[in-house]
Amino acid sequence: QLQAYGGGLVQPGGSLKLACAGSGRTLDSYAIAWFRQTPGKDLEGISAITTSDMMVWSRDPLKGRSTVSIDAAKTTVYLRMINLRPEDTAVYYCAAETTIGRDPAITAAIMFRVPNAIGSWGKGTQVTVSS
Repeated sequence: QLQAYGGGLVQPGGSLKLACAGSGRTLDSYAIAWFRQTPGKDLEGISAITTSDMMVWSRDPLKGRSTVSIDAAKTTVYLRMINLRPEDTAVYYCAAETTIGRDPAITAAIMFRVPNAIGSWGKGTQVTVSS
């Protein structure tokens, strides 16, 4: 079971580093994608990392203010966001799809295109940017 954590209240201009983990299990050979959602709006894809080839696929809604990474043990994926703005306020989610037997790039692309088809979602974490 994936879970995103690390959210909270941050002032405009501040930064946060969210984490996504699956109870200590390896995330090797997965595409892990970050999304966010505000009330009344669709899920918005942020970035994904495909852990078999360590490639990053970015939709970049934060316009260069976000970075996705993974720890050396491949158990936790991070989303670091800087210079946060009030419009970044949202619930942030991570999601996973296996890339075993699949093209990692295509897997990540499909995750962004059809997020409702993703089989494994983590519980979201609220990020509130406010002074």
